[in-house]
Formats: sequence, C-alpha cells, structure tokens
Amino acid sequence: MTQDEALTILKTGANVFLTGEPGSGKTHTVNQYVAWLRARGIEPAITASTGIAATHIGGYTIHSWSGIGIKRALSEYDLDRIASEERIASRIRRTKILIVDEVSMLAPDTLAMVDAVCREVLHNAHPFGGLQVVLVGDFFQLPPIVKIERRSDEEEPAFEQGMLIEEVAPRFAYDSSAWSRANPIPCYLTEQHRQDDDEYLRLLSAIRQNTFDKEHLRHLQSRKVEPERAPVLAPKLFSHNVNVDRVNDVMLHNVSGVPREYAMTTQGAPGLVAALVKSCLSPEKLFLKVGASVMFTKNNPKEGFVNGTLGEVESFNPFSGNPIVKARDGRLIEVEPMEWTVEDQGKIRARITQVPLRLAWAITVHKSQGMSLDEAVMDLSDVFEYGQGYVALSRVRRLDGLYLLGWNQRAFQVHPEVLDKDAAFRAQSEEAEHVFGEMPAAEKNTMHERFVRACGGTVAAGMTPKKALAGKTLKIAKTPTHEVTLGLFKEGKSIAEIAEERRLTTNTIFSHIEDLFAKGRISREEIMKLVPPTLKRALPKINAAFAESEDQHLTPVFEKLNGTYSYDDLRLARMLCEGPASHS
Repeated sequence: MTQDEALTILKTGANVFLTGEPGSGKTHTVNQYVAWLRARGIEPAITASTGIAATHIGGYTIHSWSGIGIKRALSEYDLDRIASEERIASRIRRTKILIVDEVSMLAPDTLAMVDAVCREVLHNAHPFGGLQVVLVGDFFQLPPIVKIERRSDEEEPAFEQGMLIEEVAPRFAYDSSAWSRANPIPCYLTEQHRQDDDEYLRLLSAIRQNTFDKEHLRHLQSRKVEPERAPVLAPKLFSHNVNVDRVNDVMLHNVSGVPREYAMTTQGAPGLVAALVKSCLSPEKLFLKVGASVMFTKNNPKEGFVNGTLGEVESFNPFSGNPIVKARDGRLIEVEPMEWTVEDQGKIRARITQVPLRLAWAITVHKSQGMSLDEAVMDLSDVFEYGQGYVALSRVRRLDGLYLLGWNQRAFQVHPEVLDKDAAFRAQSEEAEHVFGEMPAAEKNTMHERFVRACGGTVAAGMTPKKALAGKTLKIAKTPTHEVTLGLFKEGKSIAEIAEERRLTTNTIFSHIEDLFAKGRISREEIMKLVPPTLKRALPKINAAFAESEDQHLTPVFEKLNGTYSYDDLRLARMLCEGPASHS
C-alpha cells in the first residue's frame, strides 16, 4: 500500500494500524495526516509508547496523555481518580483522534488501560470512547517487556522483594482485548524511503522474512571492523547498558576538566526504592563535565525536554550547581533535580530524586529505535531479544555506513510469532487496498467530509470552524509562512519557541530565518543575539573553515571541524560570515 492509499483510509475516520518496514514512511504518513486534520481545524492527540519515540513526533507518551503513568493495572479507585483529574479529562474530551506511535513496544495491558480511561472519561462504551485510534509501528521491531505483577508478604503491588519480575515470553499489543474491539484496518506501507542501497535493502528484507542466508552474512562480514578502526564520531549502538556505560565513562574521562558528581537521594520502603532505582535511567551517581554528551531521562514539557532529548553540558550554574545543557536545537536548559515516585491509593510509597540526565556518547539499541543514521558503529554480539539486531541494522541508510564490531546468531532473527501475524496483516492490508481502490472517488470524498464534520472541523481546508459554520465558503487568506516566522522572531522568540508555536521543525524555521536574513529582513545584530557565548568565541575558526569551502555547504565544514559544532551552530556562523547580501 502506498502512503496516499493509507491516507485515504485514515481520512475516513476508521481505526487504523499503520505499519511497514523501517524507512517505509510511517512517521511521514502520520505527519501528512496530522497536517490534513489541522488544516480543517482538528487537533489530534499525538502520543507514543516511549519517551524517545515521543520526541520524534513531538507528542506525549501515551502513559502521560492518559494519566495511567507507570501503573500496570487499574483499580476502580484508580480509574475514578484519573477520570476526575480535570487536566487529563479535559485533554481526552477535546480529542477526536488518538495517534499512538511505536505501538510494538506497548504492552497489551497498557493498551487496555488507555481504552478503559477513554471510555470512562467520555462516558462512551465504544472502543476508546469512540475516538478514531491510529496505531503506528512494526512488530518486527523491539517488543515490550511485560512485567508480571506479584505481591510479597507485605502486599506491595507490582514488586516481589523489591525487584520486578520479567515474563519469559513478551506479548504484543495486538493480543490486547482493546485491539480486538477497536479492530483497526492494517495499512501496510510497501514503499522504501530510508535505504537507497538495493543490496542492503534485500539483506534487511531477508532478516524480516526469515530467509537470511550465508550470502547475506557475507555482506555483513565485509563491514566488520576492529574497535580502533571505527569512526570516532559515529554513534555507537549496544544491546546492553553495561557496554553503553563503559564507552560513556571512557569518553567522559577524555574530556578535560574535573567532573561534578550528582548523587541520588531516596525515601520510602526499601523494596520499592530498590525497584525505582533499578528502573530509573539516571544513575545513582551521575558524573558530568562541560562538554559531556547527555540525554534527558524524564519528561518535563514545561522546561522543554522529554525522555530522550539529547544535548551537551554547556556550563554549571555557579550558585545552584545545576548543569546547564545546550539541546540539539540550540536551547539552553538549566536542569534541576526531579523525582520518581511509586504511589498506592493516592499515597507516595517511595521516592527517588536525581538530576534527570545520563551520558549519551553511546546508546542502547532500544533508544535508537526511530532514528535514521548515515553511519553507526554496532556491537551485536550480546543481542538477547528477537528484533534487536534488525532494529539496529535498519537504522543505517547504506551498507557502507555500517561498522560492525561483532554479532551472535540471535542478531539476525525475528520473533516467530510475528512472522505469522505479519502475513495476516499484509493480507488484510491488500484486501483494504482493493476495497478502497474500487470505491468511487465521490464516495470516498463524502466519507472524508462526514468524518471532518463529526470531529467539529471544517470541510474547506484553511477555514476556521466559526467562519465555515456561518456559511462562508471563501477560503480565508493565510499570511505567508515566512512572514509568520518573521513576526514571531521580531517578538523576541527563539527558533525553538517559534518551531513549537508553529508546529514546524526547527530545521524549517532555520530555513525561514536564512531566507529572511538573505533578503535583509533580519539584521546581523539580530542574528548575533541567537549565538551563545561559546559559539561567538569560535566564529573566527568556523568562518575560516567556510572560507576554504568552495560551495559553502555545511557537511564539509562539519567534518573539517570534527563534528565539534552542530549543524545549527554552523548555519548561524555561515549567515554571519556571508552577510545578508551574499547569502543564498
């Protein structure tokens, strides 16, 4: 199924399972659908199963959006408490379309809890309270680790001797009764937009179809390297945290300066505290230096970060001692300690407090899901889960961008249960493609219009609901997109703030700023206000690198400076180097 065919089905309001191979354009299709909805005055709820997945789509985790948090089961008390919390209830009542990304990592019980909350809040017995549900993901990728809830003699919920018990065989979201009731139409995307290397694409497809053989292995063997010959700046992917920690510790040691230590504090029942510490992504003792690569480990939308946001330690507050992190989009964030808690019947049973950061020169395969990388160094010798090797390998666009340190047999295996289920999804998708393909265009358009009206939107894109309901059929003139950006910029908003307000990427806003600067609409002095002190000191060196570049492209300068400065830094420097009249 093509992206356009999937969009046609989505626009009818049907529940949909949007799937396909890595790089098939699932996120792009979701973005297209969201844009279509917003053009008609409809705002969908955009969520994901994990924090890092939420960063890719600019939304909430489904746990946060629904109010279920870390719970693995809902009592009647829990359900009533969540439904009575106005902030959560009003968010759900405003929703007409619920999008859940990376559904493959969502446990079936979690999906059932979200369904129960929606039905309770909306007072509607239909699946998910009658919302359109768009489930997005690929079950060949990483499955959830389903935790079994057991009770010790002290009746501490979800814990046994302070440790979570892992189920041997993870189950999938499609096993949930909520999935069955919602009965989503599978839309299986078959185009490929990430890998442009046909040989590598065939290799990945062979893993997915369980036909991986010696010929495919031979291609991977050609990419094996010794650690000392691997690219220094390439991201490093490992299957276990212990390997990630080792690399990060070495890299931190190589950064000049004295490390600062941040120690975790704890309070509450020892068993519950031990489990909290084990599940927390921030370490008990966190060591940081200026220049350290870091990842946020907790959601705090108010402060502008979520679990998975990447950045670099810029400095430390001289009074509080808190680290100040420069995010990849250029924002400076002072990071204060945050809490992780376990609640039972509305009472906090355990609490830990730590700075929500961890080192990030290396990351686990789990954290890489959803990323597209030009190159990566991978060690797959300790892969322990079906799909783990497939996820890692499919992050890279081409075979020549892959550097393998090692692998084991499990690295090229996918879950046998998913093989059978995937065949069923493909067949159902082909049937849906045929049914909607045979349907007259006028009938499909009528279905789209009915859905828009049912959501309180307007049929004519670009019109406000108020104008449309008044019977005015002329499309309201829209301010040119660059002018909107310019107005917000002149108000003193940062690039990140403009991107958030306009629901565009920072890359798009940067392009607007560059065009406006080239036309003289934004002055050099205004651009200088965007430049942090560390970059100002480096401008002569960066400008010299651009002077040696023939075409002023960013990549050669980025590589020449060994990746020391981000592409956003280089774009700012390039504008200041060239001046308004010469920039193009």
